[in-house]
Parts: sequence; C-alpha cells; structure tokens
Amino acid sequence: MPDFNDLTLLPFCVGLTLLGLIGSWFAWRRRGVAAGTRGVAWSLLPVSLYLTGLLELVWDVVRSTVSWITHLIFSPTVWSGVALFGVSVVLYVVSGVARGRSGNQKAQKAEKKPASPAGELTATGPAPASATTAKAAKPSKGKAKQQESSEFDEIEDILKRHGIN
Repeated sequence: MPDFNDLTLLPFCVGLTLLGLIGSWFAWRRRGVAAGTRGVAWSLLPVSLYLTGLLELVWDVVRSTVSWITHLIFSPTVWSGVALFGVSVVLYVVSGVARGRSGNQKAQKAEKKPASPAGELTATGPAPASATTAKAAKPSKGKAKQQESSEFDEIEDILKRHGIN
C-alpha cells in the first residue's frame, strides 16, 4: 500500500472538504437547513483530521487491518490453524457424547450385577448385611408393572363410564 506524506495528504483533504461543501450547498437549497448543516459537518472532517494528526493514525489503522486480513486469507499456516481449531471442537463434542454413553453403560452394568448375600466377599470387600435387607425391602419390577397396569385399568374404566374411549 502506498504511504502518504504531508504533501499528498493536505491537498487530498482540502479537495474532499471542498467537494463536500459544494454538495452541502446543493443539499441546503433542495432539502433545507438541516440537510445542509449536516453536510457541512461531514465536509469539515477531512481537514480537521489532517490538522489534528488523526488522519495518519486512521491511515495506519486501515493499512494494518488490510494487511492482517490479507495475511489471514492467503496464508496456509493460518488455514492450518483454523483446521486444527475445527478438529479440536469436533473432538470435544465427540468426547461429550462418549462420556454420556459410558455413564449409561455403567448404570446398566450396575443393574445387571447379582446381589451378593450378606458377608460374601466382593471386589470392594465384604457386602454389608444392611445392603441385602434394603434390596429385599424393595418391590420387584414385576409388582411395579402390575400396579401400573391396575392403575391404567382403573383409568380406562373411568373413561368408559363417561363415554370416552
């Protein structure tokens, strides 16, 4: 990108200001005082930026931004970094799915383990006597299904009495 010095910036800013003031005069005549005043305000900005030294700062920011964007777009190193970022996101999501599935498998294995009688040695040590009594106190799955089916039967009877099938 070209580098501007004071000899090229001053005439450029003065030219922009003059063009803006001419356009503001036409806007003032056609659309009124508010449009013309707004045009004058915008027209004075190039010269004010030059006189305060902010125009060079703005130019440096624009030049650096364009350089960074072109480096980002055309650099194979950057694109390999973007690809690695994508792979890491995919692996993170897959690990979350795998973690959820392994938790379900552990729960299923725990349900399939047979209950050990009191005092029998297990992999973690002897089973406490209270564990077997607590398991014996729980109703079996067959009884729970019978209760649910009897509840549904009662609901069906109520619906039939009211004429709802």
